Amino acid sequence: MITASPEVGELTNMPSRSVSAGFSAVYAQHYDAVFRAALRVTGNQADAEDVLQTVFLRVLAQADHDEAARRPAAYFRRAAVNAAVDLLRRRAAHGETTYDDTAGQAVVDTPLLLKERLRRAVATLQEDDATLFLLRHVEGLSLEELATLFQLEKNNIGVRLHRIRARLQKELER
Repeated sequence: MITASPEVGELTNMPSRSVSAGFSAVYAQHYDAVFRAALRVTGNQADAEDVLQTVFLRVLAQADHDEAARRPAAYFRRAAVNAAVDLLRRRAAHGETTYDDTAGQAVVDTPLLLKERLRRAVATLQEDDATLFLLRHVEGLSLEELATLFQLEKNNIGVRLHRIRARLQKELER
């Protein structure tokens, strides 16, 4: 198992092979952004740490760490959001919950409950739609950045976001 030390930005408890300098640099450069993106999506520190580990294990599995170092920060935020959405989907598929579904509906929704309902609604979206929504509304990427990242026209991004918000609203009203 890999454990992370954000203060040092290095990996510990690695198997006998050493971590390349390229990977260490990538980890140190993108650790904070990946963790924050994962935390915003999952709302849970333990889940965010799992996402962080998943993202960097995928990078570590790549043969060319120098190529990973050239990737923009948006790439790592997208990877974190994708991994977090995957985690939310697995949780939804297995019926896991962080709040009591048996509580009466007359109880006023708390901000925590609303966030959990939104996470569940996002988990129902297609992967690209969930990623697009979260990168725009959670990570704050501009339409131009999203258009570049998704290789679409800026207007197409706006239309897709509008449709995604409409689907989420319907899901939340159920």
